[in-house]
Amino acid sequence: MDPLRAAAPYLAYGFLNLVHRTSSIQWRGLEHLEAVKRSGPFIYAFWHQRQVAFTFTHRGTPAPVLVSRSRDGELIAKTMGLFGIPAVRGSSSRGASASAKELFELLSSGSCVGITPDGPKGPARKAKEGALYLAQKSGRPILPITNAASRRLTFAKAWDRFQVPLPFSRICVAHGPPVSVGPADDLRDKALELERSLNRVTDEADEAVR
Repeated sequence: MDPLRAAAPYLAYGFLNLVHRTSSIQWRGLEHLEAVKRSGPFIYAFWHQRQVAFTFTHRGTPAPVLVSRSRDGELIAKTMGLFGIPAVRGSSSRGASASAKELFELLSSGSCVGITPDGPKGPARKAKEGALYLAQKSGRPILPITNAASRRLTFAKAWDRFQVPLPFSRICVAHGPPVSVGPADDLRDKALELERSLNRVTDEADEAVR
């Protein structure tokens, strides 16, 4: 492996620790988190664009996150691992059935899991049905969660305009009301419900750090 690529997760780890130490963090919607925790394990759902800040805001959280099997996914998984966040490798295009089975088994064993419902390739901020299918089959709720940073680097050419928070930021982490999926629910309708909820709390978090 290219030495620079091999070092990238450690460089990212150091940079994000700096962001964490120099930034202030406000939390919103914690009542939704507390309510869903009382029912047992659940599924965190967050937009692909906003995943970076969660590495330090949720450091050590034992909730495996679905990460693609791409080369970029490998860097993300290794960086997450340095923050004590495990990964499940797979996506809708590669390893979908194996990763879905692993996520289902984790939920059944009492572990929370994390999914980017618009990943790995978009469209941005449009929820696919994978997370809803997992919620329906496992009987576990989905907790919308997002973040926003007052100072950030935005990759304008990325499909989701991927964001990286910068040092000395004001950061908002926000939760929306849980989304439950019953056995007879239409997954397309539930995907739209999740999408609207995530977009609403994301817009509110953006407003909070302006």
